[in-house]
Amino acid sequence: MIMDLLLHSVSYAGTWGQPELGLAEFITHAAGLGFNGVMLMAKRPHLSVLDHDDDDCLRIRDHMQRRGLRNPVIAGYTNLTAGFAHADIPQIEYQIAHIARLAQMASLLGGKLVRVFTGYDAPGIAFERQWQAVVSALREAADRANEVGVTIGVQNHHDLAVDTASLRDLILEVGRPNCAAMFDAWAPANHGENICEAARLLAPLSVHTTVANYQKRERYRYVPAQVSYERLSARMQAVTMQEGFIDYEAFFQSMMNAGFNGSVAYEMCSPLQGGPARANLDRHAAAFLEFMHAKLGIARERRAVSPEC
Repeated sequence: MIMDLLLHSVSYAGTWGQPELGLAEFITHAAGLGFNGVMLMAKRPHLSVLDHDDDDCLRIRDHMQRRGLRNPVIAGYTNLTAGFAHADIPQIEYQIAHIARLAQMASLLGGKLVRVFTGYDAPGIAFERQWQAVVSALREAADRANEVGVTIGVQNHHDLAVDTASLRDLILEVGRPNCAAMFDAWAPANHGENICEAARLLAPLSVHTTVANYQKRERYRYVPAQVSYERLSARMQAVTMQEGFIDYEAFFQSMMNAGFNGSVAYEMCSPLQGGPARANLDRHAAAFLEFMHAKLGIARERRAVSPEC
């Protein structure tokens, strides 16, 4: 079985104290680790729309192709309910325009997918108003992306439609063939859903998934008056694919049995067990590839890599 295995550039962006690699350096590094594609963070220090024009995108595409990488996914960052805080500011218009530009960039880079989020809950605003605002925005964004042959993928990350059934409802209500799910296991696993049942429900609508695994670490606060402790929400500690509480082998088997044949990206977007040193990041990335090859039978590829000019 051949599957696109991508490394998310956020992993080496320096956002939580880990080493920061420039975009070109990250692409070279991902190829050297054995990935056959990349997911590019659409903000600084990587693929910001402010820093990359069409010619830059073509140069990046050439650099990826020389390293044997294919089908990049663009990771957009949106919050489609942000405008409710200040209705006079056209937040939705800004974000639709941003997504449209990301779609253009994806096409120039040789890709066909742009990842987006829904929205965080807007206090004091009726749920239905928020839902319809997100549906409307996704429809327009998908229509504009369709002009350049790009699909908008909705990741179950923000508050709206973060549960599996609601994400399915959302994709079906948007009703655009190029608006699909980028369904991840982490949220439903964290919520206590059955991730195999969730996978079977969303796999037919999914074009991509992004993965990371975690261990739960319990937290307590000492209460002197009671000479005891009160339990707090558990902390999530990022660990290798093999060590976490999410059963990714079962998740992927359920996804593939239900028809999923999209791309998979590995991300390190929170502090890792073992610390932020580059060697530790590389160890986690290598563990992901080993998991996908050994546990799921994803074929290793021999790629022709052109020398750097």
